[in-house]
Amino acid sequence: MTSTQKSHSAIVIGGGSTGAAVAHDLALRGFEVTLVERGEIASGTTGRNHCLLHSGGRYCVNDREAGIECIEENMILRRIMPDCMELNGGLFAAFDDADMDYLPLLIEGCQACEIPYKKLTGEEARRLEPYLSPQAKAALWVPDGVFEPMRMCMAFLATAKANGAKVYPFTQVEELLMEGTQVTGVRVWNRIANRRYNLHAQIVISAGGPWAEEIAAMAGIDVPVIVAPGVMVSMTGRYSQHVINRCNKADDGDIIVPQRETSIIGTSSWTVDDPDYIDIPEDHVALMLDRGSQMIPALKQASSRGVFTVARPLIGREGEDEREVSRTFECFDHDEDGIGGFVTISGGKTTTARAMAEKTVDIACRKIGLDVPCRTHETVLLSYRAFYTI
Repeated sequence: MTSTQKSHSAIVIGGGSTGAAVAHDLALRGFEVTLVERGEIASGTTGRNHCLLHSGGRYCVNDREAGIECIEENMILRRIMPDCMELNGGLFAAFDDADMDYLPLLIEGCQACEIPYKKLTGEEARRLEPYLSPQAKAALWVPDGVFEPMRMCMAFLATAKANGAKVYPFTQVEELLMEGTQVTGVRVWNRIANRRYNLHAQIVISAGGPWAEEIAAMAGIDVPVIVAPGVMVSMTGRYSQHVINRCNKADDGDIIVPQRETSIIGTSSWTVDDPDYIDIPEDHVALMLDRGSQMIPALKQASSRGVFTVARPLIGREGEDEREVSRTFECFDHDEDGIGGFVTISGGKTTTARAMAEKTVDIACRKIGLDVPCRTHETVLLSYRAFYTI
């Protein structure tokens, strides 16, 4: 089916992992798709995250819904985009008695969420990871991995473009176009050409992550998004082959992700009002270095390659403890708010972007009476390199 034959149309706002996955799913189901992103592809939350392909181990004790989502999507992404992944596995390492007390809870959580695991002694863990602290008493292997954020988005979008989608980076949405209570399109500013114009479609889907609340407000709608940044420190040198997690409840500085020839220590958590203006607290940086070196002491002598932060979009209300808010996602059909033709997807993880897109496009299809099943779980994506050639 070519784009000129398509009878259904959609605009996607946001070129991160969720927006890219939504565009791919829409195009695969026969929509004429236009994606707009105010910056470069993956220049928002996706491009500044921890690069962790989640096994679900971080959530399987206290947030099992998110844990199940992660392990299911982890296995799907391995099949559909292998050239974007490093499937190196992860270790949840126990260094003290409190960590050892948490280990049975982690095993129980892995079993409940059907996450594959293998229990290791401290000696076995150190044989796998020689830089691991000699204090390591035990570890649990899980199928964590590492992804390339921009390549992931480009693989989704290359496949979407092959199915007729149009992708416009550096194109910022300034206004939702309305006819009464119906969203009919967007007014955009092309930042390269410095030109403003209107785009129209049957459905407008906001996949703006931490900017979802701002986009929804253009239609007079309140979307409950908590903007929760986290500080990460990229260290020069790769000090582990596996992802190293602290075997305890999720906390500041409890994970080290090997990304190419660097080691990324993360992450802290707090809340802000504006995802565009986030100051990096110096004490958070110091905490990352301290906590990371407790797990891998050699990081004390390593040089910092860079410090960065990312605004996580969490589904919740102001005043909630962001560490206790679920990492699952939610899709909002704004018909329930009295506004037609408009859907918001937010929350979740980059690991769950495909599942987020599936739920979103299911809603879009129902809104226009289209009965076409999702096929993204079985469709192998084109190489990210094809993004520039299609």
